[in-house]
Amino acid sequence: MGKLLLAPMEGLVDDLLRDVLTRVGAYDLAVSEFIRVSGNLLPPRAFRRLCPELDNGSRTRAGTPLVVQLLGSDPACMAENAAQLVELAPAGIDLNFGCPAPTVNRHGGGATLLADPEQLLRIAAAVRRVVPAEIPFTAKMRLGVRDTAKTLDCARALAAGGIVALVVHARTRTDGYRPPAHWEWIARIRAVVETPVVANGEVWTVADHARCCAVSGSDDVMIGRGAVADPFLARRIRAQAAREVVAVDRSDDWRQLQPLLASYWQQVCAKVAARHAPGRLKLWLGSLRRNFVEAEALFMAIRTLAGVEEISRVLALHGISAPTPSA
Repeated sequence: MGKLLLAPMEGLVDDLLRDVLTRVGAYDLAVSEFIRVSGNLLPPRAFRRLCPELDNGSRTRAGTPLVVQLLGSDPACMAENAAQLVELAPAGIDLNFGCPAPTVNRHGGGATLLADPEQLLRIAAAVRRVVPAEIPFTAKMRLGVRDTAKTLDCARALAAGGIVALVVHARTRTDGYRPPAHWEWIARIRAVVETPVVANGEVWTVADHARCCAVSGSDDVMIGRGAVADPFLARRIRAQAAREVVAVDRSDDWRQLQPLLASYWQQVCAKVAARHAPGRLKLWLGSLRRNFVEAEALFMAIRTLAGVEEISRVLALHGISAPTPSA
């Protein structure tokens, strides 16, 4: 089967959740949250703060390579920061042309750049000149801003700019995250560029992965929200490909997930201010409810709680034990 990539998800999958998800799932690589480039040369600590894996050979603790993603609109500034990042030896450098967030788009970054294929080419070519061949240089795009009128031109521009692979989130900026994902457009993009194309969007299950590959023609798939909602999804996809039995009952998966939830909670409490830590756990549990009835029960039990100690006590009652963090 092809590769499975863990998607970058701003405000959701940081280094702590990447640690957990790559310990469970068999991902070939992960891509970081975007690092915004907005006119200044970022110091090395800025890259390390969002991507502490850079100090571990650009790998998660489970050994999954981490590609660092940059977001910006100025070719020279993007190139200057990419050159700075190269010194930290990332497992790869990716350019973000897919973020639909209004705050990002208002400043000319992310998916809004899909209105100008020539600017995509300028940015990619400028970064390509400073990234050595041994560091994979990739990009991620959506199908367009409001429609698909420039989809193929954008893909051609990025390929001409020197990327070695292109991830396509098969929705426009206007689509946001509303289903469906238009996987058929990935097949059209594959027909006009020689660069390998990775499919992305609306893969929540093993069956979704199979349909995505069949419709898009791509064996390589990037998984985002589906990976957060089901940390075992990559493993289940690989089991299906190996013609192994994929269990319908998820109780064993939940038992395996319990110590990882405990580890995540412990790490969050050590890194995040106490007033913000509960929200991080609730956010992940809110996604896990899609696949695990136990997560639904746990989410409801802590939904109104705001203190880390009381949440830790409730977690222990649900079989999720970790050293109680200080408030």
